[in-house]
Amino acid sequence: MSDDRQDRVLWEAEFDRRVRVYWLLSGAWILAVTILGIPLIPIWFAVGLAVTEQYLKRMRCVLTEKSLAVGKGILFRVEKTVPLDKITDVGLAQGPLMRHFGLETLTVETAGQSSQGALLKLIGVVETRRFRDAVLRQRDAVAAARAEEALAPSGSRVADAVPEAAILTDIRDTLHRIERRLPPAGRVDAS
Repeated sequence: MSDDRQDRVLWEAEFDRRVRVYWLLSGAWILAVTILGIPLIPIWFAVGLAVTEQYLKRMRCVLTEKSLAVGKGILFRVEKTVPLDKITDVGLAQGPLMRHFGLETLTVETAGQSSQGALLKLIGVVETRRFRDAVLRQRDAVAAARAEEALAPSGSRVADAVPEAAILTDIRDTLHRIERRLPPAGRVDAS
C-alpha cells in the first residue's frame, strides 16, 4: 500500500491465523446448508486451505496519523484509504463461531456512506479492541487539531482575515448610517 502523504505509521494490524479455520468452517457450513454443496465440502477444504492462506497473507490494515489504509484480496485486490476525520464509527461484532475462536469483526463506518453497511469489515485483527481504541483516539486527535487550526489564525489565515475585517467594518458603518436615520427609541412617528 502506498500513501502519498507519507503519514507516520502508528499501528500496523496483525491478523490472527485462526481466522483461516473460521473461513473454512463458514464456507463448509454454507455448502452444507445448500444440501447440493455437501459433496463439494472435501474439495472446499483442499482448495480453501491454500486460498485462505493467500488471502490472509495479502490482508493489511495500517493506522497512520491521518488515515486508515486497508488492503485485501487475491484475484481482485481492494485497497481503501479512509481519512480519519471521515470515520463516524468503529464497531465490533462477534458471532458464536467467532467467539469460539476468539475472533471479532472490526467495522468502519464513514460520513456520507449509504445504508449498505460498513465501509470496511476486517475479521481477525489481533487485539481488536485496542486497535479500535487507537483508531478512535487518533480520529479525535485529528478532529481536535483541525478545530484548533480553524480557530487560531496562522500566517496564511491572516490574509484571509483582512478582507473579512474590511467587510465587517463596512457593515458596521452601514448600520451606523441606518441608526442615524431612524427616530430615537421610544418616539413613534405617526405619519
